[in-house]
Parts: sequence; structure tokens; C-alpha cells
Amino acid sequence: MKDNKKIKEIAIKSALIAGEILRTGFGTCFNIENKEGKNNLVTEYDIRAQEAIIKSIKAEFPSHIFLAEEENEDVNYDPINVTDEVRWIIDPLDGTVNFAHSIPIFSVSIAAELHNEVICGVIYQPLLNELFVAEKGKGALLNDQPIYVTKNADLDTAFCVTGFPYSVEYISRTLNFFTHFVKNGNPVRRLGSAALDLAYVAAGRFDFFWEERLNPWDVAAGKLLVEEAGGKITQYNGEKYSIFDKNIIATNGLLHNHCINILNK
Repeated sequence: MKDNKKIKEIAIKSALIAGEILRTGFGTCFNIENKEGKNNLVTEYDIRAQEAIIKSIKAEFPSHIFLAEEENEDVNYDPINVTDEVRWIIDPLDGTVNFAHSIPIFSVSIAAELHNEVICGVIYQPLLNELFVAEKGKGALLNDQPIYVTKNADLDTAFCVTGFPYSVEYISRTLNFFTHFVKNGNPVRRLGSAALDLAYVAAGRFDFFWEERLNPWDVAAGKLLVEEAGGKITQYNGEKYSIFDKNIIATNGLLHNHCINILNK
């Protein structure tokens, strides 16, 4: 039996450590490189934050394993967790392009997974000092206060958020959906951090979120947050969602079938 309370404590501690690194680096001069895909950036602060997170976790749980955005010797990219150890799924800086251009919309995302089930998720926005925490079966919190998805059942008044893939060959479908909702009169936002998009759905700030071609570290913590806040997450076709799937729709539940119908047209 894993100590979920200790896991949550270390997830929070590690997110706060990484957040302080990002807060210190934000708006300064630093090294920026491009990864696979157009404008898919990585900065030295992505690397520093990830190293700090892994160091913090390994100090408490030396046998745990890691799946994280930035490659290093501690990271295992095998998607199947076949061991009885907890796997930590980490995005040290979700919203790197924003961070690199001094736009204050980014986050740290840390999830703990056991037997392919996320048991704890933490998303931290260091500039606003907003800490989103979810523990399997125990609800979702923002700065220690319970959060819930919206109760809006009217698609015409829904407030939504999306993102666009770095690989331009996958962008057409997302643009078609974007155009549909805009023409329907829905206010649509594109923040640049899928982790925050999901956290904001969980907190009732958005009614729904959709996106394609995301990675496990983008969505693992946010998926648990939305579900523990009373929301619903599936693939576009309505089938059960895995953090390794390539499209995601997250809603307040009341709007889910409406959104699925549109995404499958």
C-alpha cells in the first residue's frame, strides 16, 4: 500500500521548488533552443526545474520512476508502467513559449501514477501563487479550498479554451472546431498551457477544453483535477481517455455530449 498522503506532500513540495526557479528566471536573459516541431521551445529553466523536481522526489522515493518532458538519465519513456513502483509524470514548465517571451501564463505540472492510474496531481502557477491539487477519490483544491466544474448546461453561453499542435499537419481539425465555436458566438481562449487549461476547467473558470497531439506530461495532473472536481474527460469520439491518447475533450459533464456531437461531425 503506497503512502498517498506522503506522495501528495512531496508533489506539492516539488512543484513549489520548481515554481520558485521559474519565478526567479521569468523575464531574465536565458538560453532558448528549439525541439522537434515548429516553435517548440525549451529553455534552461525547463531543464533546471525538471532536475530540481526529480531530485526532490528521489530524496524521498529513490525507487520511483519518471516520465518527463525533458530527456535525462532519470527519465523512462516506456509508456507502460509494469512495475509496482509509482511513476511520476512531470512537465517542469508547461507554457515554455509564453515563458520565453515573458508572457506570464505558464505552470508546473506533476502527477503520480500507479498501475496506469493517476493517484495525485499538482499544477502550480508560480506568478499567481495558485496551487491546484487533486488526490484520487478526495476531490480537487485550489490553495486548500475545494473547487468544482461549472453547472452550465447551455452550449451557446459556454466559455471554452483550446490549444494548437506544434506539428502543422495536425492543425486543420482543431481550426475547424475553433471556427465552429467562434461562429456560434462562444468566447474561445488559447492560453498556451494545457495544464492550466485543465486546471481552469476544474476550477469552473472554463466550461470545456479540447486539444490534439498532447503528451502525458501535459495532461496527467489536469485530468485528475477535472475528474475530482466533478468534470468528465474522454476522447473526441466519447471513448475512455488515456493520458497517452492523442485527443482530449474535458468538460463540466453537462456539456459533454453536446461537445462530442460537434467534434465528431
